[in-house]
Amino acid sequence: MEEKYKKTTSTDMATLTIHGKSYELPIYGGSTGPDVIDIRTLYRDTGMFTFDPGFTSTASCESAITYIDGDKGELLYRGYPIDQLAEKSDFLEVAYLLLNGELPNTQQDKEFKNAITYHTMVHEQLNRFFGGFRRDAHPMAIMCGVVGAMSSFYHDSTDINDPEQRRVASNRLIAKLPTIAAMTYKYSIGQPFVYPRNDLNYAEYFLYMTFGVPNCEDYKVNKTLADAMDKIFILHADHEQNASTSTVRLAGSSGANPFACIAAGIASLWGPAHGGANEACLKMLSEIGSVENIPKYIDKAKDKNDPFRLMGFGHRVYKNFDPRAKVLQQAAHDVLEELGVQDPLLDVAKELERIALEDPYFIEKKLYPNVDFYSGIILKAMGFPTEMFTVLFALARTVGWISQWGEMITDPTQKIGRPRQLFIGETERNYIDIKNR
Repeated sequence: MEEKYKKTTSTDMATLTIHGKSYELPIYGGSTGPDVIDIRTLYRDTGMFTFDPGFTSTASCESAITYIDGDKGELLYRGYPIDQLAEKSDFLEVAYLLLNGELPNTQQDKEFKNAITYHTMVHEQLNRFFGGFRRDAHPMAIMCGVVGAMSSFYHDSTDINDPEQRRVASNRLIAKLPTIAAMTYKYSIGQPFVYPRNDLNYAEYFLYMTFGVPNCEDYKVNKTLADAMDKIFILHADHEQNASTSTVRLAGSSGANPFACIAAGIASLWGPAHGGANEACLKMLSEIGSVENIPKYIDKAKDKNDPFRLMGFGHRVYKNFDPRAKVLQQAAHDVLEELGVQDPLLDVAKELERIALEDPYFIEKKLYPNVDFYSGIILKAMGFPTEMFTVLFALARTVGWISQWGEMITDPTQKIGRPRQLFIGETERNYIDIKNR
């Protein structure tokens, strides 16, 4: 086991002293990032657990997929900087990289894209499954239900111990999520479903299925919009061990099938503290209302006693500039210029961006526009309703989830997740008959 780690000498130990008795805990280091203290034998040796709400100081697994350095503002997929991938690659090439660890050669790229393209259709009976939802159901509620139901339609790829079935399930999820996301949107507005087209790339056929209207008009995919959509997908494909990814891994640790695990990830992502940040950003822009109101809200944001917070600025993980935001900044400007959209909220967004990049307060506090700020602007300009934003996030993140799930399944050290607790309830007491209470 220790051969995996770069530091395994006997001197690489942490000493923990409890009630005057000392315990030696190994210190290991990965290929980069902080070292870790191995506490797996802590309870056995000391009778104590660690207490870490939110697991913010706990490494729950080994992973070779995604690395974040928040201080440097760095995001790497399998070692490749996110800005290089967004500029030079496409989403399915990035998906192959996340799944397999290396960029594909020409033949591998062709075979993988063919495998995804010819899995984009969903079972016709699944179309009728949508009719069970209320017309006004939230798109994420529909996504959770439909993706979870995929295991009943594709039960020939639910054996997690069969590598070929895992591969097929992975391809199916990556291929069908755009179709399901587009169907979710169409169902919410009462329009007929649009079938995918195999002559379009991943982002293009998603936009075609979302905004095309069958038998009414010939929808032509705009290249600028498709390129921006592809970048959004790439930038959201994975982000280390966040809440939804950890949910997928935890569900998978029980042996649940991949469709159920991804549905669990979608449910976790639905939470406003996780996947709803770009939607919250748009709500903030609506609250500000117009460019004339910006100074007042800037003052409110600077006032520590005012509950108002600027959404879409700064990031919990990135203490510097969000590297994904740098990519989407140009994409947002390209989309707005291409569409020529006249929208007061987008005017507010552009002015806020200018202030944030010039105002000493924002620069000192490192409150730069983040990926949610720009993605919200792009998606609104494209015509997506805000309730669809998290659906698009889930679509892109499915690639990361399935990559993390596959890594977990093949990890020999993986165990079923079983966090412990600091119990603060009643200690043992005797039952009292109801007439004596």
